[in-house]
Amino acid sequence: QVQLLESGGGLVQAGGSLRLSCAASERTFGTNAMGWFRQAPGKEREFVAAIRWIDGSTYYADSVKGRFTISRDNAKNTVYLQMDSLKPEDTAVYYCAATKRSWSGVFATGRVYDYWGQGTQVTVSS
Repeated sequence: QVQLLESGGGLVQAGGSLRLSCAASERTFGTNAMGWFRQAPGKEREFVAAIRWIDGSTYYADSVKGRFTISRDNAKNTVYLQMDSLKPEDTAVYYCAATKRSWSGVFATGRVYDYWGQGTQVTVSS
């Protein structure tokens, strides 16, 4: 059973930066991509970014494009989300997830992910 552990959340002022990490308990064998999702109070979970293990191809939601950067370290089984120019509307619990799907067209869909972390809180004050 693959376990994903997020870290790096916290409180930051608007315009600041945070870097989230997602460490897998073992090589996510059989999974093709990792994604970050977020859920704010009273709102539905939304896609943030995704990355393929094999070639590092990246995918972003329009709301974070140009501000957030997803990356991975295959040797460490770890995925990162660098968040810059943070806004109060970025406040949410951030989750990482792993999917066995290979087609990038589904990477923004939460239900295709097979493993999820417990989440880490990100709060951006105005």
